[in-house]
Amino acid sequence: MNRSTALAAVPLGAARHFTGTAEKLLAAAQLILPHLEAGRAVDAQALRGAMETAFGGSDAEGLWDWKSAYDACEAAQILFLRKYGNTIFLKYADPQARLAAIEKIVGLMPTHTRRSETSQALQQFSTPAGLAYVAGVAAGFQPGERMLEPSAGTGLLAIQAEIAGARLMLNELAETRAALLDLLFPQVGVTAHDAAHVHDYLDPAAVPNVVVMNPPFSAIAHVEARMKDAALRHIGSALARLQPDGRLVVITGASCAPDNPAFTDAFVALQERGRVLFSAAIDGQVYRKHGTTIDTRLTVIDRTPADDPRHFPAAPGVAPDTATLLGWVLAQVPPRLPAPDTPPPSAPLAVQAMAARPVRPAATARPIAPTPVIEGVELAYTPCVEAVPDHGNLTDAIYEPYALQSIRIPGAKPHPTPLVQSASMASVPPPVPSYRPSLPAHLVGDGVLSDAQLESIILAGEAHGEHLAGAWTVDKTWDVVTAAPDDVETAVRFRRGWMLGDGTGAGKGRQVAGIILDNWLKGRRRAVWVSRSETLHQDAMRDWEALGQERLLLTPFSRYRQGTPITLDEGILFVTYATLRSQERAEKASRVQQIVDWLGSDFDGVIVFDESHAMANAAGGKSERGDQAPSQQGRAGLRLQHALPDARIVYVSATGATTVQNLAYAQRLGLWGGEDFPFSTRGEFIGAVENGGVAAMEVLARDLKALGLYSARSLSFDGVEYEMLEHALTAPQIAIYDAYAGAFQIIHSNLDAAMRAAGSNLNSQAKSAARSAFESAKQRLGPRATTVLFGSTQCRRRAAAPARRFQACAAL
Repeated sequence: MNRSTALAAVPLGAARHFTGTAEKLLAAAQLILPHLEAGRAVDAQALRGAMETAFGGSDAEGLWDWKSAYDACEAAQILFLRKYGNTIFLKYADPQARLAAIEKIVGLMPTHTRRSETSQALQQFSTPAGLAYVAGVAAGFQPGERMLEPSAGTGLLAIQAEIAGARLMLNELAETRAALLDLLFPQVGVTAHDAAHVHDYLDPAAVPNVVVMNPPFSAIAHVEARMKDAALRHIGSALARLQPDGRLVVITGASCAPDNPAFTDAFVALQERGRVLFSAAIDGQVYRKHGTTIDTRLTVIDRTPADDPRHFPAAPGVAPDTATLLGWVLAQVPPRLPAPDTPPPSAPLAVQAMAARPVRPAATARPIAPTPVIEGVELAYTPCVEAVPDHGNLTDAIYEPYALQSIRIPGAKPHPTPLVQSASMASVPPPVPSYRPSLPAHLVGDGVLSDAQLESIILAGEAHGEHLAGAWTVDKTWDVVTAAPDDVETAVRFRRGWMLGDGTGAGKGRQVAGIILDNWLKGRRRAVWVSRSETLHQDAMRDWEALGQERLLLTPFSRYRQGTPITLDEGILFVTYATLRSQERAEKASRVQQIVDWLGSDFDGVIVFDESHAMANAAGGKSERGDQAPSQQGRAGLRLQHALPDARIVYVSATGATTVQNLAYAQRLGLWGGEDFPFSTRGEFIGAVENGGVAAMEVLARDLKALGLYSARSLSFDGVEYEMLEHALTAPQIAIYDAYAGAFQIIHSNLDAAMRAAGSNLNSQAKSAARSAFESAKQRLGPRATTVLFGSTQCRRRAAAPARRFQACAAL
């Protein structure tokens, strides 16, 4: 038994099962083929006989099910078309005659009357052969070109491309179907990725000229709730992979239409990169043989920007049958655009994944620096499958030297300064990841990103590939999140987040830039970087530029007035927490709403909360002085996370939280209400950790690392020498300090009188603010004054020190 290429990542035992089932389905298809050749209908008795012969038993014995039997029927149609397709096309020059011949074969097949749980979960409704032919006509296959089918099913669309002489790129997530495709199309090399993210996973060099697809209408892999925009996500990823001027033909539910108000904005956004040429609804009777009568739609898109994104071709109506649909396609779908003279780039520019956002007026758009052409390559690393903590090498020290535990990255350089981690963190390795980031090759070879920093990018991508357990509803204010049944239409799934807890010197900013760059090269070209102050914008630009990127792509949010649209087509929005917390006022939307409008509710890019401990007390709590209201910054951060459930969240903080209550902002770690930790609510989590004290916090950090959700390293101080330097104040210095202290005493004694004279003593808030400003200035005086006074002694000490190759550092 040969192992399927599509099942390379599946455990060997499971792969053998799927491949064995696929081989039996192919055997059953070969037994069905003579019926089609003779023009005999394949009734239930004939189909049962073929399946029992191939599987060596009956369905009552559990050896096969009827949904698998229908897959065998579809495989038989593929075998028939491969054997007789060219003959039919040579005999009938008229496309309508060719369609009639194919529909005659379809009429011999049994009606699908039973479904499996897998087929229902993944919405496996294969394309009827007649409709597949019409889609092929709309695609205009050309010999030698590459055709991608992201959700290939059993291959009924792919066989049309093969007959036309195209080279196939097939992807199918369902294991048995993927193995069957490997047998039906042995020269292709089938992949088994989630088609909603197929652009992220395929080889960057594999760029199709045409895409033909029939994605699930409302199902997303590993998400139990129905997602009404599922088809748009599949289209967005496929369009990102398609070469410029290429063509995409997609079969969706009838409601997925430009003239449907629920999807109009998404199609407007799509037309900024791809022009909709044709869209027609199809009566549900076309799918009757495949077990459903749901109305569908055929849409044709060329990957070239529309002149007017809000203009769409007129819909011809609802086609009652495939013959009518074919007539419309022949009359209304224009010929394919000529292929560009130059070869397509290895990493094609990705479109935003159907973000439903308002069109930006061209007159107010601010030009930005042109995006440089960046080529990313998949980062190669070797998983250490047997990675376990080596307790025998742990010392009695508080900190242990840091090294990669679960992977090895060929060519990666160690961090410039040795790193350490606490002994408890060193005792557990992170899980072995499978995510492969895309980065420019020189970042690894030149040591721009160290091995520890590359590990962070890998672990973040691995965490972002999953969603938290459960379905949730979010109210209109984005404040209240409630558990919901999976079948609620408005329910959402939250994408898992990741936390970086490195200390000073580990290069947190460069790691953040690397995570954003990885997603940038995979087509997610909008990101948000939230930080503590505007002055850190320069540091963020420095880290982004260090990776070879244009620093002007980092745009401060302060450039956009509240209530005005953000006019960036792509880029990184740098936001401060103080700006983020601005509420709605004077009919101007809140700053959070402003960001959400720019990103779109379906945004799946990166949002970084740098210095995330600034969102402490996001949910309120209790203190020695009583109940504490939630902080405005914390609430704003949670609202942004709730409004964009599919965003890839990264928390960055060297301190994380001073108390467990301050971890309320880290909702995406799944610390409560999920499957990784035994706490159903935030209250249970806080109570358990508070009872455990510091030891419980250490265990929590260790468990998060073991789940691949947290990383915390710091610089090693091994070999550092400490010297206490004492400075004796001179008489003039004492006089200077006394003068400052005397001035503050005068202000302190007369502050109330000054406020009465200014008339502000009647306003309690003004009095409180004045006293707070005074005390803050007084507290700043001491450290700054002593630092200045101490400088002379420090300079003399350094000048007298012997010349050594080590750097002297002073803590003032």
